[in-house]
Amino acid sequence: MTDSPTSTGTDFIRTAVREDLASGRFTRVSTRFPPEPNGYLHIGHAKAISVDFGIAADFGGTCNLRFDDTNPVKEEQEYVDNIMADIRWLGYDWDDRLFFASDYFEQLYQYAVTLIQKGKAFVCDLTADEMRAYRGTLTEPGKNSPYRDRSVEENLDLFTRMRAGEFPDGTRTLRAKIDMAAGNINMRDPVMYRIIHATHHRTGDTWCIYPMYDFAHGQSDSIEGITHSLCSLEYEDHRPLYDWYVREIGIYAPRQIEFARLILSYTVLSKRKLLRLVKDGLVTGWDDPRMPTLSAFRRRGVPAAAIRNFAALIGVAKNNSLIDVALLEHAIRNELNRVAERRMAVLKPLRVVIENYPEGQVEHLTAVNNPEDAGAGTREVPFSKVLYIERDDFREVPPPKYFRLTPGREVRLRYAYFIKCVDVVKDASGEVIELRCTYDPATRGGDAPDGRKVKATIHWVSAQHAVPAEVRNYDRLFKSERPDDADDFMTELNPDSLEVLAQAYVEPALASAQPGTPIQFERNGYYCADLDSTPGKLVFNRTITLKDSWAKIESKG
Repeated sequence: MTDSPTSTGTDFIRTAVREDLASGRFTRVSTRFPPEPNGYLHIGHAKAISVDFGIAADFGGTCNLRFDDTNPVKEEQEYVDNIMADIRWLGYDWDDRLFFASDYFEQLYQYAVTLIQKGKAFVCDLTADEMRAYRGTLTEPGKNSPYRDRSVEENLDLFTRMRAGEFPDGTRTLRAKIDMAAGNINMRDPVMYRIIHATHHRTGDTWCIYPMYDFAHGQSDSIEGITHSLCSLEYEDHRPLYDWYVREIGIYAPRQIEFARLILSYTVLSKRKLLRLVKDGLVTGWDDPRMPTLSAFRRRGVPAAAIRNFAALIGVAKNNSLIDVALLEHAIRNELNRVAERRMAVLKPLRVVIENYPEGQVEHLTAVNNPEDAGAGTREVPFSKVLYIERDDFREVPPPKYFRLTPGREVRLRYAYFIKCVDVVKDASGEVIELRCTYDPATRGGDAPDGRKVKATIHWVSAQHAVPAEVRNYDRLFKSERPDDADDFMTELNPDSLEVLAQAYVEPALASAQPGTPIQFERNGYYCADLDSTPGKLVFNRTITLKDSWAKIESKG
């Protein structure tokens, strides 16, 4: 298991675990990460994973991976496979402790029978709408179901027949018999089992009744001997119900501790909403690089270490609060600055001809791979008479404080020479299509011998050696800080979340770039080759800009 940055600190969960060990309540630590296989994992799950696996590692314990697969209508094997791949990519492993709630279906059924026999559960014929009407409100108590007083024998018979498949979907449920006047609505005779005639991805058609999440969750923890059931805050109101089930069944009781879930600005983390984006075709899939899923981060070139560092940075808290996405972007930039090798790429090319450079000559100039890592070494970059530079690095009429290339001005070419623009070539519409420049051969890789200075250094690629590429500049998917607050979150989509540059050029060292390997395009941002890349067509995704492009103050020049 990869050590997690969350393994240090004295947050309230770790304090509680230490107290439990010191008091003898538990003699070991066992946690679990319990995803529902009804979608891909997102950045919010990464926080929970870091907590579950990190705390287990802190105390020399274990962390199980358990899929809470209790709804065959929404669950798929694709989600199971992807969740496991994402957790491993993030740097964690469950060893041989892979479990499914469906492993316990028979045991859970017997627990339900026990509650019926104790007079603590009953079969109810109310429809879903009728049940809502009977439930009451936060200020008004609910009403007992007219079926609540069925005899133990009748309930056992009906429950057995529910399992046998005698009844259609929605006609009957098994409910706990607790208190319809309880202040906590979760305790108002909650549903334990419902009828679903659907094929389960693991158990096939063996079952046609399925436990509700609230019934399966705590008992599954008990069966596995979990000591600390770590949940997000929305489960705090469910804890009395979990405790009731465990107590009435008479089984081992884990301790549940709740912590704040991740709420990230400019982001939605509801799987229901993410699924809608996928199904409506507003993104290309769960791994679209604009999505907040771990698959999307991986495809976009975000290192797993950056996600773990972000989780460590925000820590765990008792109250929900909005986390600025800029903090996540900061963690990503910090990690990429450390590990990404530098390369030159021209995204919006403008042709440059160096008039006094020898025809047919090619030089190989030495370029640093990563100034943050001396061990990364250097590479050779070809230089020739015809180059491409960024179109934005030239202005025929420069604005104030613009120090890059203009007619008559000198700039430095990265790792190469000083060049001066001496002429501008335009097409019939007046658009600049080529620059004519001269170079100073005495300035190779350094300053001018006569001491003259330039105020800007620009990047380039040799036209003769340049490799064509498509570059996809991804940005935030939502334009507002709190898209969940809108009446319809879809109205908050950022129309500029993707810019496709189909005629970019990259230096030849990138011809064999591997998907997922982080690269810094010098002066442009961090990128990685996309899964769509082929030997005949390179595609690069922007991971993140070099600085916060959403900042109100933008550096010029």
